[in-house]
Amino acid sequence: MTRGERSGGEDGLSLTEHVVLSLVVEGVTHGFGVARELDREADLGRILTVRRPLVYRALERLAVMGLVESVAEEPGAGGPRRTIYRATRRGRRVDGRWLSTPEEHVRDLRQGFLIKMRLLRRRGLDPTGLVLAQREALDATLQRLEEIGREEDVVERWRRHNAHSVRAFLADLAETSR
Repeated sequence: MTRGERSGGEDGLSLTEHVVLSLVVEGVTHGFGVARELDREADLGRILTVRRPLVYRALERLAVMGLVESVAEEPGAGGPRRTIYRATRRGRRVDGRWLSTPEEHVRDLRQGFLIKMRLLRRRGLDPTGLVLAQREALDATLQRLEEIGREEDVVERWRRHNAHSVRAFLADLAETSR
């Protein structure tokens, strides 16, 4: 799955759409501000860089889905007017559920898990529940990978080594968050 594709989750949002929603829940109220948070030089942008047009597209889709709503407009700094958004109750529920849900695939931890950790920390929330849920989900993946066997298939070896590395990382996180 590439950046911005549908996650296939029950809400059908892409990673980008989830992150944009989460930033609106935090109080980042317009597309320009969200895009600034996801710029490659910004803290969150180091994990997931999203260009401004994709941020605006995500906001439009979130509004159509009833997860955010437009509440006002303000003058832009030398540019077009900025639409001010806020998260709806449903949007806050979807965001809370997403932030506490472990990633299904090891490949998705690099962006999905790390950005959830950063967003939880930014809000002053304890990420221990997510770390433990992710460890449990990863254990199930590791078990499946071990059942496949130790074939010489390079892809299966890569997946197994990555899963073990992530498991060690999660164990370290669990220890330091106590």
